[in-house]
Amino acid sequence: MKTREGEEQLLTVGWREWLALPELGIPAIKAKLDTGARTSALHTFAIEPFETEGQLKVRFGIHPLQKRRDVELSCTANVFDRRVVTDSGGHRELRYVIRTPVSLGNRVWPIEITLTNRDTMMFRMLLGRSSMQGALLIAPNSSYLTGRLLAKSYKTLKKDTRRRS
Repeated sequence: MKTREGEEQLLTVGWREWLALPELGIPAIKAKLDTGARTSALHTFAIEPFETEGQLKVRFGIHPLQKRRDVELSCTANVFDRRVVTDSGGHRELRYVIRTPVSLGNRVWPIEITLTNRDTMMFRMLLGRSSMQGALLIAPNSSYLTGRLLAKSYKTLKKDTRRRS
């Protein structure tokens, strides 16, 4: 829907939502929409930089579901930048930055995401304010205003009950 000025109306979302990163092959991931974080961050592991035809790329793994190590995706993306990011605990880390479209509700737009290990965090992804600017309006008392349909993307997978060492 367009506003009087011809701009897209902001999509109203909750403080946590299911979204997709289609170009990375991630059909669903639960994200915390964090206005306190400038940069978006994605939980990754085994980050491996490589070069193809002069373009720096990264290959990385992701467990898109919290507490589900049996669900593992492998992704590849062009490196957009490398930046020092300070986390909420004040720790500084040099991270790879990629650009990829995010799909949330009925909207798709490009965002920048830093790659880092978020194993100890509640959410596999943070959508930071730079990625939300001009696109989203946060309703802080609400969750999943765009629905939970994406959560069923992994439903056919059986949970791995084997212990891992």
